[in-house]
Amino acid sequence: MAFISPALLLLLAMSVFPLLWALYLSFTDYSATRGGPANFIGFGNYTAILTSAQVHQRALTTLIYVVGAVALQTVLGFGIAYLISRRTHGRGALTTLFLVPMMLSPVVVGLFWRFMLDAQFGVVNSMLGSLGLGQVEWLTRQRTALLSLIVVDTWQWTPFIMLIALAGLTAVPKYLYEAASIDRASEWFRFRTITLPLVWPLLLIAVMFRGIEAFRLFDLVYILTSGGPGVSTETLSFHVYKVAFLGFNTGTASAYGILMVLVVIVLTQLYLRYLNKLKEG
Repeated sequence: MAFISPALLLLLAMSVFPLLWALYLSFTDYSATRGGPANFIGFGNYTAILTSAQVHQRALTTLIYVVGAVALQTVLGFGIAYLISRRTHGRGALTTLFLVPMMLSPVVVGLFWRFMLDAQFGVVNSMLGSLGLGQVEWLTRQRTALLSLIVVDTWQWTPFIMLIALAGLTAVPKYLYEAASIDRASEWFRFRTITLPLVWPLLLIAVMFRGIEAFRLFDLVYILTSGGPGVSTETLSFHVYKVAFLGFNTGTASAYGILMVLVVIVLTQLYLRYLNKLKEG
């Protein structure tokens, strides 16, 4: 115990103390740029956040982004994994090729796609122009900016779902397919009664991890749209950044952070209960 005590103390100092300090600040009107001590205001910050129409709008934007991105990634990731698993040659090379976007830094991905989606000089609009289609202002129109974020996030993180689905597909016992072949079961019957039920629990776990990651999206928003046009792509994480580092309302930003952690914990616990019931069933 004495051997790991320094590491344990360092871990507590770097993880637990900031969380407790943020919890304390969330009950005050403290501002990082204002002199003087922090004044205790009780649940004032929490009440203001929960009743704010701006926060409700950011929460809706975040919900649309999380549901859209994770659903699209799940369908594409499972589809790609299913097709790769049926190949006998080149499976390793294809898997490595598909994993490349996931290896890139989100900042690099954001800069890359900001160039690709540029309205005047972007490669995507050049391709649309060569096909005789009109140009699209991907990142400067409210209707397309959030869609662009979902597409870019899908491009980067679909390989994560694919990798987990591929592990599940590889682990399906071969004798089940052999027994189905003896019974002359159709391809759709094998997929519906063997493949999907056995891979489904792994997919649900992957969806949980991706949902948590997407919920705290910040870097892509910062690089691609900075929350605009207007506030159409301003997620909760980006809004917390603006409150904390542009408005310097440290107490309010701390309350935002605590509420987001609580939301993730509650939703994750409910999801895990569903997974446990599914496992017992």
